Amino acid sequence: MDTVTRRRFLVAGGVVGASALAAGATAYRLDDLFATSGDRDPQARTLVLVTLYGGNDGLNTVVPYADPAYRDARPELAYAAEEVRRLDDEVGLNPALEGLHRLHGEGRLAVVRGVGYPKPDRSHFRSMDIWQTADPERPGTTGWLGRWLDRAGGDPRLAVSFEPVLPPLLAGERSAGAAVPVTERKAGRGLPESTMAAFAAGSPDDTPARARAAACFADLRSVDHMIREVRDAGDADEPAPEGEAAPATATGGARTPLDAQLDLVAQCVEAEVATRAFSVSLGGFDTHADEKQLQEILLGQVDRAVAGFVDRMARTEAGRKVVVAVYSEFGRRVRANASDGTDHGTASNVLLLGNGVRGGLYGEPPSLTDLDDGDLKFTTDFRDVYATLLEKTLDTDPGAVLAGWRGRLTGVL
Repeated sequence: MDTVTRRRFLVAGGVVGASALAAGATAYRLDDLFATSGDRDPQARTLVLVTLYGGNDGLNTVVPYADPAYRDARPELAYAAEEVRRLDDEVGLNPALEGLHRLHGEGRLAVVRGVGYPKPDRSHFRSMDIWQTADPERPGTTGWLGRWLDRAGGDPRLAVSFEPVLPPLLAGERSAGAAVPVTERKAGRGLPESTMAAFAAGSPDDTPARARAAACFADLRSVDHMIREVRDAGDADEPAPEGEAAPATATGGARTPLDAQLDLVAQCVEAEVATRAFSVSLGGFDTHADEKQLQEILLGQVDRAVAGFVDRMARTEAGRKVVVAVYSEFGRRVRANASDGTDHGTASNVLLLGNGVRGGLYGEPPSLTDLDDGDLKFTTDFRDVYATLLEKTLDTDPGAVLAGWRGRLTGVL
């Protein structure tokens, strides 16, 4: 997104309130970030949220291979028992998830099944709005991590997204996290750096809305610069990610490979920066046709990136306090469609990973025969997952962020 478009988005997009746009008027540099490391509680954990945009098929990710209803509903898409990576005598992981299967065997992967919310919405954008705001009842104006950021002091350095624009997830009522693309920002033709700096500086004649946008853009530019410095200061022996940056899809997702995003997260964690929550993403999971091969390719990317990141985090004390959560806006319908794909569904899985995770299977698996108009009935409310992450990872009262929500996942962290 170019400078002018980003600024207009921040002013008029409606993703965050005016007070949130005013956050972060002070420019931050890498030295400022490192200066906070001594103030961080050495016991504090870090949350890394991985969003799979498009609606990942949960039934072909965590496969109920022993259930005859699974094969009956999708005979061409179903995996046989000998193909899956078994978790127990009833379910297994997609063949592409070799690394995650190993982590499960090591007790570092928890699979939460049947996650959803009441009155599910099958629209990508409405469902993702629900997941990011944690409000299934009405369209929300703040994200659940943005509300946590408000309570944590509002410093944009505490919550960083490596996605193209600020996701609603990180928008608070009074503050907002920082959206920092992995790839270096490119100036448009005839738009030199001096002009971009002028956009960020604003002027005394600016309207209040433009002044807020300039302040926010100044913060985004400074954090962008900080992240590039962190990346450049990384181990020179660390191999660069292979392949070209993949374009974002219509249903969302960062434009850069997931492993490149997680590499930056790893460098930040190893440098013991102040950031407590990171957001990364991968798009392309809207598999209405020819699903099987495409989903295996995408899950293979997730597997390599996430398993490699979890292994890397296990090497340091700060890394061992990282919790990774992987989710998608909805699962797919139980029955395959006529195009060897699946259409928008409801409940799915959330994966939790890290050294602080108690591995295993959590939540009641949804029935494949007792359906809601062809869709799975959720058995675990997604706010139970969020409340557990807020309480056990971000050290905050979940009720204050999730409108008094009391549910929890027991024993997973």
